[in-house]
Amino acid sequence: MGPGGSGFLQMPLFPGIPSERDPVAFDEGFRCAVGGLLAGVDEAGRGPLAGPVVAAAVILPEGCRIEGVRDSKSLSARMREEVFERIRCRAVAIGVGVVEPDEIDRINILQAALRAMREAVHKLHPRPAVVLVDGPRGIGLDLPQIPVVKGDARSQSIAAASVIAKVTRDRMMRRYHELYPQYGFDRHMGYATRYHLEALRKHGFCPIHRRSFRGVRGMPENTLLSGVTAPEDGSA
Repeated sequence: MGPGGSGFLQMPLFPGIPSERDPVAFDEGFRCAVGGLLAGVDEAGRGPLAGPVVAAAVILPEGCRIEGVRDSKSLSARMREEVFERIRCRAVAIGVGVVEPDEIDRINILQAALRAMREAVHKLHPRPAVVLVDGPRGIGLDLPQIPVVKGDARSQSIAAASVIAKVTRDRMMRRYHELYPQYGFDRHMGYATRYHLEALRKHGFCPIHRRSFRGVRGMPENTLLSGVTAPEDGSA
């Protein structure tokens, strides 16, 4: 199966649905066109030098509008936590997929992100009739997928998935900070900040660093952490 999967659909197949409209109405248009449950899927953590990539898939009730749901990057950390709880309370179903750093190094970050998104959708119960995917491509599912560029700004379901993925990953990174405090993961969540790069130069990489990434590649291993292992269950 190619990256779009056998169920890959393009937005032009739905000419009656405007590409720009209210995010709730945007979702409802697709839901009505397909006739069934709609899920939005998004990921967090493609860019960092450390930690997993996390994806979430969310099915919201028909006509549901949740205050504050929008692209997670536009929300403060406090607001994301509040919106996260609103989504959890009102969602029909939520699925989360996680791909760890060693797997990211093995298959590359794009394939890891697609795998995490597929895993998130597979964990949804009930099963959706159609999936809106943030970005330009399908993710390889055996059900209809509609790629939506800048989907976290256009679809409430994708925006909800963005929040769930981001909050889940941030919570994981704060747990990792307790294991590897010298890197400051609670401050930058694994991104390539000046503080993080300086810590890498000083200490070398730790078990959750992505060794294939520029900024980590070629660095020595922090042998002082050889006996410290990351939690087996990284869920929030």
